[in-house]
Formats: sequence, structure tokens, C-alpha cells
Amino acid sequence: MTKQKAYIFVILGAFLWGIIGIFINQLYEYRFTAWEVVAVRVIASALLMAALLGIFRPQLLKIDWKDSIYFIGTGIISIVFFNWCYFFVMEHASISLAVILLYTGPAFVTILARLLFKEYFSRYKMIALVLTTLGCAFVVGLLPNYQFNITASIFFIGLCSGFFYALYSIFAKFITEKYSSLTITTYSFIAASLFMIPFGGLHEKLPLFFNWPVFANVLGLSIFSTCFAYLFYTYGLAYVESSRASILSTIEPAVAIIIGVFLFHETLTFFQLLGIFLILISIFFVVKKQKTSTHDK
Repeated sequence: MTKQKAYIFVILGAFLWGIIGIFINQLYEYRFTAWEVVAVRVIASALLMAALLGIFRPQLLKIDWKDSIYFIGTGIISIVFFNWCYFFVMEHASISLAVILLYTGPAFVTILARLLFKEYFSRYKMIALVLTTLGCAFVVGLLPNYQFNITASIFFIGLCSGFFYALYSIFAKFITEKYSSLTITTYSFIAASLFMIPFGGLHEKLPLFFNWPVFANVLGLSIFSTCFAYLFYTYGLAYVESSRASILSTIEPAVAIIIGVFLFHETLTFFQLLGIFLILISIFFVVKKQKTSTHDK
């Protein structure tokens, strides 16, 4: 495959992540809570991804069960809780705000990697942390008027979405040398679904799944914004540098914000746009150091 085609796959995967708000908002109209939407996403996605691997790549389903602790980390501690925080902010604030606060994740990765793996804390990473902090301040209204446009609790939960999102990379780092990214993703969703089946509360919503709009949005959420998104992104990632893929994936928040503005009539001020710009730029600074110190395998 040419690099140009690989770039298209990476962009397509990020694009599918970015349209997630379309399906989430529709489920909220049927009174699904953020926690129930998490359960829907992880359970449906686990079934689909396990089935796909079982049919096309069954060898990738073989794991050492001693590594289950890492899949619990990626699946339950990261995916379950980052999704809940992410969807909660979507439900109680806006898609745009939820996506931007989620993208504080690279800053958390930088800090955690320094503490856990002794990775070098470069000036580029410092600049990224400063830009992310300033960007969040503009997005939530703390700057320039020193007033929050949202409650402190929603802001905190939004930051938690970035933190738990970052933990996926931290837990996965321990097993990326041993397993395919498809294996890690599939077992992460399996672990998440095993946790959410008893605690997701979906038994009260079972009659709604016979409603075609609900069923269609569940399929859209799990097939397009989860399974295909991960598969396209991972497939493209095999042929391009991880740093370039990271840059290309920043199309996700741009797509989500466009959908929020044009489909759900969300409004953005000049300073919120400035905050979004600063956060996106901070991701480039994080990637810049990675390009000079790592290589793909």
C-alpha cells in the first residue's frame, strides 16, 4: 500500500471517531443516560470486533491470560470511564466542549510517561502543556473574562475524560510489543463489556432496542464510530509513522466541532475558537519530540 492510501485510512478512521456525536445525541433523545450509552458502545463493539477477528484473524484472539490485568486497565479503567466522562459532558454541555476537553489527553500522557517510564521532558512537551492549559481556559470561559461558561463539575469531568483517555496509551504501552493493536483493542472492549453487562443498567432499556431509530443508532455507534474507526486507523497506522498518524487524527475534533455547530446548532465564540486552536497546536508539539526520538517498527 502507498503512504498516500495509508493516510486516507488514518483520516477516515479519525473522521468516523469525529461523527460519534450524531449517534450519541440521538440516543439521549430516547433518555439513555451517559452511563447506558457507554454500556451500549462497549458491549456492541466487543461482540462485533470479536466476531470479525474470529472470522478473519482468529490467531489474533490468542493471549496469555496473565496479561488480563493490562486489558482491565485499557478496557475498564480507561475506555469505560473516559467514555462516561466524555458522554456526560456531551449530554450536559456540548459536543464541542466534550471533544476539546478530551484532547487534553496528550498532556496527561506526557506527564504520566515522565513519571512511569522516565521519558525525557523536553521543551516541546512543556510548550504543549502550557498551550493545552491556556486552550482549556479559553474554551470554558475562564479566559479572558475570568468566568466559567460551564460549572466546575462539568469542567472537572471533562478533564477526567482526557485523563482516562490517556491511560489507554499508558496501559497499552506494556503490551504493544507482545500483541497486535487489533488484539489489544478487541480485548479492551471485551473487558469493558464484561464490566458493563452487570453494571450498565441496560436491562431497563431492553424494550427500546426494538425501536428502529434506537437500534440504528446503536449500530451506527458500534459499527462506524468504533469498529470501523479503529480498524481503518490501525490499518493505516501499519504503513505510516505513528507521529504522522497522530497529526492526521487531529481531524477528529475538527469534525466533531463542525457537526456540533451545523447539525446541533452549537455556538462558538472567538475565544473558544482560539482555545481550540491552542489545544490542537499543543498536540503537534507533543508529536514533534516523538518524531525525533522514536521510530516505527
